[in-house]
Amino acid sequence: MVIVAMEEDKAAIDSPGDADARNWDTISSNLNDLCFHLNSKISNIKKSLQLRKIDQDPSLKTVLSKVVHEMFLLNNLLNKLEEEYHHQKRLQKQLKDLQESMERDYLEAQHLEENVPIYLPRATQGSSMGVTLKEKEPCKAEENKCAKKSAKISKCIREAPFITDKEFDSVPSYMKGRLTCSHVNAVVAEINKAVASKYSIMRQPLKTMGNPTRNLYFRFQEQETKDTKGEYFIVEADIEEFTQLKADKRFHSILTILRHCHRVREIRGSRLVRYAIC
Repeated sequence: MVIVAMEEDKAAIDSPGDADARNWDTISSNLNDLCFHLNSKISNIKKSLQLRKIDQDPSLKTVLSKVVHEMFLLNNLLNKLEEEYHHQKRLQKQLKDLQESMERDYLEAQHLEENVPIYLPRATQGSSMGVTLKEKEPCKAEENKCAKKSAKISKCIREAPFITDKEFDSVPSYMKGRLTCSHVNAVVAEINKAVASKYSIMRQPLKTMGNPTRNLYFRFQEQETKDTKGEYFIVEADIEEFTQLKADKRFHSILTILRHCHRVREIRGSRLVRYAIC
């Protein structure tokens, strides 16, 4: 019985349990990792020592110089790539800003096209086509002659400048009412038209005038006074004669704005109100 017990105890000592086996595997694995780590460090130290003395070896000194040169070139290339990257980034930002600016300009141009002021001259069909019909070529010399004559007559005739948006904003509200800057400038254009028509007649020779034009000429002469010398002016009758406007309440409201903006001024005398161009 004693012999059997001793043999069982010996078997228990010779054959460890499962827990002991797992512990042994863990220790073995850690030892292998530690050995691998130590071997790697030793290998790195050996390589460092070899590289430390590489410049003392004549056979490796040339190779080392080439490696240093290539590293220098590589560093310059990386610097250039970095500069090009920043340059392209700046260009991208500039192009984006330019695109936004062009989009704003396009929207403004589209708005202007859809809201053309009524006082601006409209293009005729012939001018929009950009061609001259052949059947009208014989009259070309005569048209040029008339145009030169008309330009000569209208030379130096004073005109009232159009009202700007900034000026119109400075006009008191009680003067403007429901009027807009376009309404005021439309009247400015008609006033300039009437002034040009009146003084074109006054500069024509009497012998070239017909009876209606001659009557207008004498009427213009009668309206002159010492206060109107050197002035370009019209009266309400000239507005109705040469334009489609009517001297109504709305017209006089716009004249108040024009006087406020120093486009016209009144010259009174002989029971007549004259509107002179400033």
